Amino acid sequence: MENPQTAPSKVRNAQILDTPLDLEAALVAVEDPAAGAVVSFVGQVRNHDHGAQVTHLDYSSHPVAQETIEEIANEVAARPDITALWVAHRVGSLQIGDAALVATVSAPHRGPAFEALSDLVEEVKKRLQIWKCQYFPDGTHEWSNCP
Repeated sequence: MENPQTAPSKVRNAQILDTPLDLEAALVAVEDPAAGAVVSFVGQVRNHDHGAQVTHLDYSSHPVAQETIEEIANEVAARPDITALWVAHRVGSLQIGDAALVATVSAPHRGPAFEALSDLVEEVKKRLQIWKCQYFPDGTHEWSNCP
């Protein structure tokens, strides 16, 4: 039996980053011989929102956002049927097509992997203190996801 103090964490990454997110690194990080399923999600910047064209956006985070993403990751990773997870949200200026959120989960079976990934993404979207400013072709902008 593994000693809990020396066992590797199921959370391989939980970060707020101002650099491009790397899906390949996330997939490699959750590899495990016990995992029969690896599922991932990439949330990327789209060119529209509610019928309006978007040219680019900026993400800003609250100082406690890093603590929050770690908390969410640890909650999901605590499930006994999860092998590993990796999650990151990007901040700063992003262009259309850039990855804003990357999450990857591995588990022995696909059902728990899909469920954990869905819950991880939903909790990040609901609880993470990240704000988005969208820019439009006419030069105007709009903040969303603000409290």
